[in-house]
Amino acid sequence: MKEFRYERPTDADSAVALLTDAPGAAYLGGGTNLVDLMKLGVAAPDLLVDVSRLPFEEVEETDGGGLRVGAAVRNSTLAARRMVRERYPIVSEALLSGASAQLRNAATVGGNLLQRTRCLYFQDVGKPCNKRRPGSGCPAREGVHRDLAILGASEHCVATHPSDLAVALAALDAMVHLVSAAGPRSLPLTELHRLPGDEPHRDTVLRHGELITAVELPPPVPEARSAYRKARDRASYAFALASVAAVLQVRGGMVHHVRIAFGALAARPWRARTAEEALLGQPATEEAFGEAVDRELAAARPLRDNGYKVPLARRLAVSVLTDLAAPDAGGQR
Repeated sequence: MKEFRYERPTDADSAVALLTDAPGAAYLGGGTNLVDLMKLGVAAPDLLVDVSRLPFEEVEETDGGGLRVGAAVRNSTLAARRMVRERYPIVSEALLSGASAQLRNAATVGGNLLQRTRCLYFQDVGKPCNKRRPGSGCPAREGVHRDLAILGASEHCVATHPSDLAVALAALDAMVHLVSAAGPRSLPLTELHRLPGDEPHRDTVLRHGELITAVELPPPVPEARSAYRKARDRASYAFALASVAAVLQVRGGMVHHVRIAFGALAARPWRARTAEEALLGQPATEEAFGEAVDRELAAARPLRDNGYKVPLARRLAVSVLTDLAAPDAGGQR
């Protein structure tokens, strides 16, 4: 076992300073992913900076009517908050569909967004992997790739991002608040994660030492409904084969506002902007939903064994949108 130092700072500035000065350091939240990677030998930090006790454990309403969620809030805590369940049910649904109750009790919101891919080749240090060891190759393309990407992949990597929460936040137009040695900044959740391109080892746009402090949700769209739906091999404790988060506002039978995000199809939550643009001002019908989603998924480039994800994602999206458009639909109103 590789030795490492452990520090538990009491404020964000101290945490950032510790990590910025140590190239081989890593932040530790709930540890539900990082500790596993350390056991596998995939991650070997020289220093762990524990940020789970920093003062980022609040869930509070913003002046504009949105919601600010601290990065250290536990997944189970966020899913259970009444304000979240009533105003952002899509968030609770996504959180409760992931992992197990024990893991949700430990995992943090910030850590959830930064978890690494579950690609088998990434997790096996005996195999080549461009994400783990740049330039070594991507055997998944010709090997085991049933669960991997059909959108936004490159010849260097076909990994997917595993977070359920990130997909819901992408559909809600959430913002991520960060702090680093250069000061604070904010960016849309949809810009946090990267597609692999020529640098698959870079999962996000974060700079070394940059720390997520909070996630901010905008005010709910009036009269909109939302839902998260996930297809997986078993009913619990399983990562998605495909998932969809959608927010839909219908007025007079026409689509007035729509946001769609897919999970488990790419290296980041995939905002279906082509489908969204196609649906605005159109009838809120199953046929229209299907045509719009088909336009989005026309960009899919499945490999030998994951072509099933295209019709699976289509069925998920169309069924969710159709249910949300129904007069008696549940979810956010």
